[in-house]
Amino acid sequence: MRRVRVATTARLHLGFLDLNGNLGRRFGSIGVSIDAFETAVELRDGAAFQALGHERERSAALAMRIAEYLHVDAARILTVADAIPAHVGLGSGTQLAMAIAAAFRAFSGLPPDPLDDARRLERGARSGVGVALFERGGLVVDAGRGPRADPPPVVSWLAVPEEWRILLVMDRRVVGVHSEEERRAFAALPHFPAEAAGEICRRTLMQVLPGLAERDLDAFGDGIARIQEIVGDHFAHVQGGRFTSPAVGRVAERLKSLGARGVGQSSWGPTGFAFARDTDEAKFLAAQAGAEAETGVEIIVCRALNHGAQIEADKLVSQR
Repeated sequence: MRRVRVATTARLHLGFLDLNGNLGRRFGSIGVSIDAFETAVELRDGAAFQALGHERERSAALAMRIAEYLHVDAARILTVADAIPAHVGLGSGTQLAMAIAAAFRAFSGLPPDPLDDARRLERGARSGVGVALFERGGLVVDAGRGPRADPPPVVSWLAVPEEWRILLVMDRRVVGVHSEEERRAFAALPHFPAEAAGEICRRTLMQVLPGLAERDLDAFGDGIARIQEIVGDHFAHVQGGRFTSPAVGRVAERLKSLGARGVGQSSWGPTGFAFARDTDEAKFLAAQAGAEAETGVEIIVCRALNHGAQIEADKLVSQR
Protein backbone atom coordinates (compact mmCIF):
# COMPACT_ATOMS: atom_id res chain seq x y z
CA MET A 1 0.00 0.00 0.00
CA ARG A 2 1.74 3.20 -1.17
CA ARG A 3 -0.84 5.85 -0.36
CA VAL A 4 -3.66 6.31 2.12
CA ARG A 5 -6.03 9.26 2.20
CA VAL A 6 -8.44 9.94 5.08
CA ALA A 7 -11.12 12.64 4.91
CA THR A 8 -13.24 13.60 7.90
CA THR A 9 -15.60 16.49 8.50
CA ALA A 10 -16.41 19.16 11.07
CA ARG A 11 -18.93 18.70 13.85
CA LEU A 12 -21.24 20.86 15.91
CA HIS A 13 -21.42 20.41 19.67
CA LEU A 14 -25.07 21.04 20.49
CA GLY A 15 -24.82 21.02 24.26
CA PHE A 16 -23.78 19.21 27.44
CA LEU A 17 -26.21 16.96 29.29
CA ASP A 18 -25.02 16.99 32.89
CA LEU A 19 -22.40 19.40 34.20
CA ASN A 20 -23.44 18.53 37.77
CA GLY A 21 -22.07 15.00 37.89
CA ASN A 22 -23.60 13.87 41.17
CA LEU A 23 -24.77 10.59 39.62
CA GLY A 24 -21.19 9.52 38.90
CA ARG A 25 -21.00 10.70 35.30
CA ARG A 26 -20.23 14.23 34.11
CA PHE A 27 -20.65 16.12 30.88
CA GLY A 28 -22.45 13.95 28.32
CA SER A 29 -23.07 15.71 25.03
CA ILE A 30 -24.96 15.96 21.75
CA GLY A 31 -23.13 16.39 18.45
CA VAL A 32 -23.81 16.34 14.72
CA SER A 33 -21.50 15.85 11.75
CA ILE A 34 -21.62 18.59 9.07
CA ASP A 35 -20.23 18.92 5.56
CA ALA A 36 -19.10 22.57 5.76
CA PHE A 37 -15.40 21.91 6.41
CA GLU A 38 -13.10 18.93 5.94
CA THR A 39 -9.79 17.67 7.27
CA ALA A 40 -8.02 15.56 4.63
CA VAL A 41 -4.71 13.82 5.30
CA GLU A 42 -2.58 11.74 2.98
CA LEU A 43 0.16 9.31 3.99
CA ARG A 44 2.75 8.16 1.45
CA ASP A 45 6.03 6.25 1.37
CA GLY A 46 9.09 8.31 2.25
CA ALA A 47 12.75 7.92 3.10
CA ALA A 48 12.19 9.88 6.32
CA PHE A 49 9.25 11.50 8.06
CA GLN A 50 8.06 14.75 6.56
CA ALA A 51 5.01 16.88 7.38
CA LEU A 52 3.51 19.04 4.64
CA GLY A 53 0.46 21.23 4.18
CA HIS A 54 -1.68 22.61 7.00
CA GLU A 55 -1.08 22.18 10.74
CA ARG A 56 2.50 20.95 10.23
CA GLU A 57 3.71 21.25 13.80
CA ARG A 58 0.65 19.68 15.36
CA SER A 59 0.35 16.95 12.74
CA ALA A 60 4.03 16.04 13.05
CA ALA A 61 3.74 15.67 16.83
CA LEU A 62 0.63 13.52 16.43
CA ALA A 63 2.28 11.33 13.80
CA MET A 64 5.30 10.61 16.01
CA ARG A 65 3.07 9.72 18.92
CA ILE A 66 0.86 7.47 16.80
CA ALA A 67 3.77 5.65 15.15
CA GLU A 68 5.29 5.01 18.58
CA TYR A 69 2.22 3.42 20.18
CA LEU A 70 1.36 1.45 17.03
CA HIS A 71 4.99 0.26 16.74
CA VAL A 72 5.11 1.15 13.04
CA ASP A 73 7.68 2.88 10.86
CA ALA A 74 7.32 6.68 10.97
CA ALA A 75 9.26 7.20 7.73
CA ARG A 76 6.30 8.53 5.80
CA ILE A 77 5.27 11.73 4.06
CA LEU A 78 2.24 13.17 5.81
CA THR A 79 0.30 15.86 3.99
CA VAL A 80 -2.63 17.69 5.56
CA ALA A 81 -4.26 18.83 2.34
CA ASP A 82 -7.21 20.51 4.02
CA ALA A 83 -8.04 21.35 7.63
CA ILE A 84 -11.12 22.28 9.62
CA PRO A 85 -10.63 25.80 11.05
CA ALA A 86 -9.09 25.60 14.51
CA HIS A 87 -10.55 26.97 17.76
CA VAL A 88 -13.92 28.00 16.34
CA GLY A 89 -16.07 25.24 17.87
CA LEU A 90 -15.96 22.72 15.00
CA GLY A 91 -13.88 19.93 16.56
CA SER A 92 -10.73 20.39 14.47
CA GLY A 93 -8.27 18.86 16.96
CA THR A 94 -10.05 15.55 17.42
CA GLN A 95 -10.70 15.10 13.71
CA LEU A 96 -7.06 15.78 12.83
CA ALA A 97 -5.80 13.32 15.44
CA MET A 98 -8.27 10.61 14.47
CA ALA A 99 -7.58 11.05 10.75
CA ILE A 100 -3.80 10.73 11.13
CA ALA A 101 -4.20 7.68 13.37
CA ALA A 102 -6.56 6.04 10.86
CA ALA A 103 -4.09 6.76 8.05
CA PHE A 104 -1.19 5.13 9.88
CA ARG A 105 -3.32 2.11 10.74
CA ALA A 106 -4.51 1.65 7.16
CA PHE A 107 -1.04 2.17 5.71
CA SER A 108 0.37 -0.48 8.06
CA GLY A 109 -2.44 -2.97 7.45
CA LEU A 110 -3.78 -2.65 10.97
CA PRO A 111 -7.51 -2.79 11.73
CA PRO A 112 -9.22 0.49 12.65
CA ASP A 113 -9.64 1.14 16.36
CA PRO A 114 -10.92 4.71 16.93
CA LEU A 115 -11.60 4.17 20.63
CA ASP A 116 -8.04 3.02 21.30
CA ASP A 117 -6.69 5.93 19.26
CA ALA A 118 -8.84 8.38 21.20
CA ARG A 119 -7.70 6.93 24.52
CA ARG A 120 -4.01 7.08 23.60
CA LEU A 121 -4.26 10.55 22.05
CA GLU A 122 -6.31 11.89 24.98
CA ARG A 123 -9.25 12.90 22.86
CA GLY A 124 -12.75 12.90 24.34
CA ALA A 125 -11.68 14.22 27.73
CA ARG A 126 -15.12 15.78 28.14
CA SER A 127 -17.14 15.00 25.02
CA GLY A 128 -17.24 11.73 23.13
CA VAL A 129 -19.09 13.08 20.10
CA GLY A 130 -16.00 13.88 18.03
CA VAL A 131 -14.76 10.30 18.15
CA ALA A 132 -18.23 8.87 17.54
CA LEU A 133 -18.90 11.16 14.59
CA PHE A 134 -15.56 10.22 13.05
CA GLU A 135 -16.80 6.65 13.07
CA ARG A 136 -20.43 7.09 11.98
CA GLY A 137 -21.52 10.66 11.35
CA GLY A 138 -25.17 11.62 11.93
CA LEU A 139 -26.28 12.86 15.35
CA VAL A 140 -24.92 11.18 18.46
CA VAL A 141 -25.41 11.43 22.20
CA ASP A 142 -22.72 10.30 24.63
CA ALA A 143 -23.29 9.50 28.29
CA GLY A 144 -20.42 11.49 29.77
CA ARG A 145 -17.26 10.58 31.64
CA GLY A 146 -17.58 7.97 34.36
CA PRO A 147 -14.94 6.47 36.67
CA ARG A 148 -13.13 4.81 33.75
CA ALA A 149 -10.59 6.64 31.61
CA ASP A 150 -12.20 5.55 28.36
CA PRO A 151 -13.89 8.06 26.05
CA PRO A 152 -17.55 8.57 26.97
CA PRO A 153 -19.82 5.80 25.65
CA VAL A 154 -22.26 6.60 22.85
CA VAL A 155 -25.84 5.83 23.89
CA SER A 156 -27.72 7.09 20.83
CA TRP A 157 -27.07 7.48 17.13
CA LEU A 158 -29.64 8.70 14.62
CA ALA A 159 -29.52 9.76 10.99
CA VAL A 160 -30.41 13.39 10.27
CA PRO A 161 -33.09 13.98 7.59
CA GLU A 162 -31.41 14.63 4.25
CA GLU A 163 -33.58 17.67 3.52
CA TRP A 164 -32.72 19.55 6.73
CA ARG A 165 -30.12 22.29 6.45
CA ILE A 166 -27.86 23.92 9.02
CA LEU A 167 -26.79 27.55 9.00
CA LEU A 168 -23.37 28.33 10.48
CA VAL A 169 -22.78 31.86 11.71
CA MET A 170 -19.04 32.49 11.78
CA ASP A 171 -16.99 35.41 13.07
CA ARG A 172 -13.41 34.99 11.85
CA ARG A 173 -12.29 37.86 14.09
CA VAL A 174 -12.84 35.85 17.27
CA VAL A 175 -11.13 32.69 18.57
CA GLY A 176 -12.88 30.39 21.01
CA VAL A 177 -11.48 29.30 24.37
CA HIS A 178 -9.04 26.38 24.04
CA SER A 179 -6.10 24.50 25.58
CA GLU A 180 -5.03 25.73 29.04
CA GLU A 181 -7.46 28.63 28.89
CA GLU A 182 -10.28 26.10 28.43
CA ARG A 183 -9.17 24.10 31.46
CA ARG A 184 -9.10 27.27 33.59
CA ALA A 185 -12.52 28.28 32.28
CA PHE A 186 -14.08 24.93 33.25
CA ALA A 187 -12.48 25.21 36.69
CA ALA A 188 -14.04 28.67 37.12
CA LEU A 189 -17.59 27.60 36.29
CA PRO A 190 -20.15 27.81 39.10
CA HIS A 191 -21.98 24.80 40.48
CA PHE A 192 -24.42 23.40 37.92
CA PRO A 193 -27.83 22.64 39.48
CA ALA A 194 -29.05 19.05 39.29
CA GLU A 195 -32.47 20.42 38.29
CA ALA A 196 -30.95 22.05 35.19
CA ALA A 197 -29.20 18.80 34.24
CA GLY A 198 -32.50 17.00 34.71
CA GLU A 199 -34.29 19.35 32.34
CA ILE A 200 -31.56 18.99 29.71
CA CYS A 201 -31.69 15.19 29.88
CA ARG A 202 -35.49 15.24 29.68
CA ARG A 203 -35.38 17.59 26.69
CA THR A 204 -32.85 15.32 25.00
CA LEU A 205 -34.80 12.12 25.53
CA MET A 206 -38.33 13.48 25.09
CA GLN A 207 -37.85 16.25 22.49
CA VAL A 208 -34.55 16.19 20.61
CA LEU A 209 -34.27 12.48 19.84
CA PRO A 210 -37.95 11.75 19.08
CA GLY A 211 -38.11 14.97 17.06
CA LEU A 212 -35.23 13.71 14.97
CA ALA A 213 -36.66 10.20 14.69
CA GLU A 214 -40.03 11.58 13.52
CA ARG A 215 -38.46 14.27 11.30
CA ASP A 216 -40.19 16.92 13.41
CA LEU A 217 -37.92 19.97 13.21
CA ASP A 218 -40.11 22.00 15.57
CA ALA A 219 -39.75 19.51 18.43
CA PHE A 220 -36.09 18.89 17.72
CA GLY A 221 -35.34 22.60 17.44
CA ASP A 222 -37.26 23.55 20.58
CA GLY A 223 -35.28 20.98 22.55
CA ILE A 224 -31.90 22.11 21.22
CA ALA A 225 -32.77 25.80 21.73
CA ARG A 226 -33.74 25.26 25.38
CA ILE A 227 -30.60 23.18 26.06
CA GLN A 228 -28.53 25.97 24.53
CA GLU A 229 -30.21 28.55 26.76
CA ILE A 230 -29.46 26.58 29.92
CA VAL A 231 -25.86 25.76 29.00
CA GLY A 232 -25.25 29.22 27.53
CA ASP A 233 -26.35 30.92 30.74
CA HIS A 234 -24.06 28.66 32.76
CA PHE A 235 -21.04 29.55 30.61
CA ALA A 236 -21.99 33.22 30.19
CA HIS A 237 -19.73 34.67 32.87
CA VAL A 238 -16.58 33.04 31.42
CA GLN A 239 -17.34 33.71 27.75
CA GLY A 240 -19.03 37.10 27.98
CA GLY A 241 -22.63 36.02 27.39
CA ARG A 242 -24.47 33.17 25.74
CA PHE A 243 -22.38 33.77 22.62
CA THR A 244 -18.62 34.27 22.58
CA SER A 245 -19.03 36.74 19.72
CA PRO A 246 -21.72 39.38 20.37
CA ALA A 247 -21.96 39.86 16.60
CA VAL A 248 -22.78 36.17 16.13
CA GLY A 249 -25.32 36.44 18.95
CA ARG A 250 -27.11 39.27 17.17
CA VAL A 251 -27.32 37.28 13.94
CA ALA A 252 -28.55 34.26 15.91
CA GLU A 253 -31.35 36.34 17.44
CA ARG A 254 -32.32 37.59 13.99
CA LEU A 255 -32.41 34.04 12.64
CA LYS A 256 -34.63 33.02 15.54
CA SER A 257 -37.02 35.90 14.81
CA LEU A 258 -37.20 34.77 11.17
CA GLY A 259 -38.26 31.24 12.16
CA ALA A 260 -34.99 29.32 12.33
CA ARG A 261 -35.04 26.43 14.80
CA GLY A 262 -32.53 25.10 17.31
CA VAL A 263 -30.41 28.26 17.48
CA GLY A 264 -27.23 28.09 19.54
CA GLN A 265 -23.44 28.10 19.73
CA SER A 266 -21.10 25.15 19.14
CA SER A 267 -18.70 24.48 22.02
CA TRP A 268 -16.92 27.70 23.06
CA GLY A 269 -17.75 29.26 19.71
CA PRO A 270 -17.53 31.71 18.19
CA THR A 271 -19.49 29.65 15.63
CA GLY A 272 -23.25 29.82 16.01
CA PHE A 273 -25.80 27.58 14.31
CA ALA A 274 -29.47 27.27 13.39
CA PHE A 275 -31.56 24.62 11.64
CA ALA A 276 -33.86 25.00 8.62
CA ARG A 277 -36.37 22.64 7.02
CA ASP A 278 -34.82 22.61 3.56
CA THR A 279 -32.50 24.44 1.16
CA ASP A 280 -35.02 27.10 0.18
CA GLU A 281 -35.76 28.07 3.76
CA ALA A 282 -32.06 28.06 4.62
CA LYS A 283 -31.24 30.38 1.72
CA PHE A 284 -34.04 32.74 2.72
CA LEU A 285 -32.86 32.85 6.33
CA ALA A 286 -29.22 33.36 5.31
CA ALA A 287 -30.10 36.18 2.94
CA GLN A 288 -32.32 38.02 5.42
CA ALA A 289 -30.03 37.69 8.43
CA GLY A 290 -26.85 38.09 6.39
CA ALA A 291 -27.99 41.46 5.08
CA GLU A 292 -27.91 42.79 8.64
CA ALA A 293 -24.70 41.04 9.78
CA GLU A 294 -21.60 43.03 10.68
CA THR A 295 -18.57 43.02 8.40
CA GLY A 296 -16.53 39.93 9.26
CA VAL A 297 -19.54 37.76 10.10
CA GLU A 298 -20.68 35.25 7.49
CA ILE A 299 -23.47 32.70 7.22
CA ILE A 300 -22.74 29.34 5.59
CA VAL A 301 -25.48 26.88 4.64
CA CYS A 302 -24.51 23.23 5.05
CA ARG A 303 -26.09 19.88 5.84
CA ALA A 304 -25.56 16.99 8.22
CA LEU A 305 -23.60 13.95 7.10
CA ASN A 306 -24.82 10.48 8.00
CA HIS A 307 -21.53 8.70 7.41
CA GLY A 308 -18.15 8.77 9.10
CA ALA A 309 -14.64 9.31 7.82
CA GLN A 310 -13.79 8.15 4.32
CA ILE A 311 -10.61 6.10 3.94
CA GLU A 312 -9.02 5.59 0.54
CA ALA A 313 -6.14 3.16 0.20
CA ASP A 314 -4.57 3.41 -3.27
CA LYS A 315 -7.66 2.91 -5.47
CA LEU A 316 -9.71 0.95 -2.95
CA VAL A 317 -12.28 3.07 -1.10
CA SER A 318 -13.98 2.16 2.14
CA GLN A 319 -16.61 4.39 3.75
CA ARG A 320 -17.17 3.94 7.46
